[in-house]
Amino acid sequence: MTQPVYDVAIVGFGPTGAVAAALLGRRGLRTFVCDRQREVYDKPRAIALDHEIMRVFQQLGLADELAAFTEPFTDSLFYGVDGTLIKRMSTVPPPYPMGYTPSLVFTQPRLEEVLRRHVAGLPAVTLALGQTVTGLQQGGEQATLSLQGEDGASSTVQARYVIACDGASSTVRGLAGLALDDLGFDEPWLVVDVLLNARGLAKVPATSAQYCEPQRPCSYIIGPGLHRRWEISINEGEDPQHLATPEGTWPLLARWITPDDATLWRQASYRFHALVARDWRRGRVFLAGDAAHQQPPFLGQGMCQGIRDVANLCWKLDAVLTGGAPDALLDSYGPERKAHVTELTRRIKHIGQLIGERDPAAARERDQTLLAQAGGVVQPTPRQDVQPPIGSAGDSRCCLAGQAHAARGTLFPQPWILRPEGRLRLDQLAGTGWRLLLSAAASDSVRARASQHAGNDALALIDLADPAWREADAVLAGWMARHQCQAALVRPDHYVFGVAADAAGIDALAAGWRTHTACALLAA
Repeated sequence: MTQPVYDVAIVGFGPTGAVAAALLGRRGLRTFVCDRQREVYDKPRAIALDHEIMRVFQQLGLADELAAFTEPFTDSLFYGVDGTLIKRMSTVPPPYPMGYTPSLVFTQPRLEEVLRRHVAGLPAVTLALGQTVTGLQQGGEQATLSLQGEDGASSTVQARYVIACDGASSTVRGLAGLALDDLGFDEPWLVVDVLLNARGLAKVPATSAQYCEPQRPCSYIIGPGLHRRWEISINEGEDPQHLATPEGTWPLLARWITPDDATLWRQASYRFHALVARDWRRGRVFLAGDAAHQQPPFLGQGMCQGIRDVANLCWKLDAVLTGGAPDALLDSYGPERKAHVTELTRRIKHIGQLIGERDPAAARERDQTLLAQAGGVVQPTPRQDVQPPIGSAGDSRCCLAGQAHAARGTLFPQPWILRPEGRLRLDQLAGTGWRLLLSAAASDSVRARASQHAGNDALALIDLADPAWREADAVLAGWMARHQCQAALVRPDHYVFGVAADAAGIDALAAGWRTHTACALLAA
């Protein structure tokens, strides 16, 4: 019997792998997913997500269902050596640019259950749980995975491409010969999750906090409902394994709660790392999620980064497998995501070093510097301000316009659109393909050139001057004004390919789009 050849095989069925399977399966691509574990891990690991990830869930038709397991992320207050407020991280004010609360906390086991149930219902997806990858071979047209089941039985699976979503100790990464680069962060921390009772709820802070104290740096995060998390630095000479027991954990929580106030949900000792894959592709194998990068948790970006990875990769796989795009389009995945992850990890590392300063004199100097920079009054800093663009300026491998512009490689907004049936988010109406959006103030020449290049199945044209696209809150109008552009070309993953200020700019965008995707234009 001839073995089935899948379009894509995904190794790992955590959040990153599940989102990848959903994105591919909904496109009708023959997708194989395997994982050595059969069940969702019943304790929380990731705790934070953001509006970009909710937008991906919206694309999957799951945003409303998953919202039941989320709550807005409170501000994070940073306290210095003497307990003085030295920094405050907040969120952008309404109207929210993506149509969702920008920062959220969530319950991971419930979220994973919804994702898995959705994937299991997709006819194009084959699930093989309880399977461990033991080998990988690559040929000219496909890759072959060797698997071993829980009963010891061996099998093989062939696919055009493989996505390794199998975690920090990725087997596939090792089999593919891909290495990680160390960005220079290695610290032992204890992560503790508890479920409070009413008595405990009355005792803990009402806002998330970072205790930037040299004797023991610590983070406190307010999760959904009665869930609270502490991330506690482990001091030199302490036994991480002992601290991860109830006997070791409760003394560290005594500053806030006692065993009468809460139930321990999870205690785990970790070494927080800052690692990024040197290469994200080897032949037909791609890395995603923790297999491609690991970062300290100080901004709650770990799971978000993995979902960004597969949102970037999956539309490109679809374009190559079904849309006639060149395989070279897939070479843009690594450079785009590596640049974003590396810069964001460096920013996260900086925050971690700010929190974790162990030298008392240096910590006091840090406090004085931050307060001086704030003019003595700490102002909120939106968490979203730390997000860098994708790709690197001048890297021709990136699927981005050649222009140097602040909007290039940034996430395009998703405003509310007013329709007779009510308010709808932009993507609900515009879809998630390539979109060329025109400002309501665009010139006649820009509209004429845009009409020649767009308005077909491959490139949708959206004119904000059309009453059908009237905004509720002028989010896009403000974005266009800030970036001094009349048009924006947006990719299927909602990132800005490039912008245009005039008719010539429209022609340049169209030419760049054609070069990267090999799509035929209605006019050249």
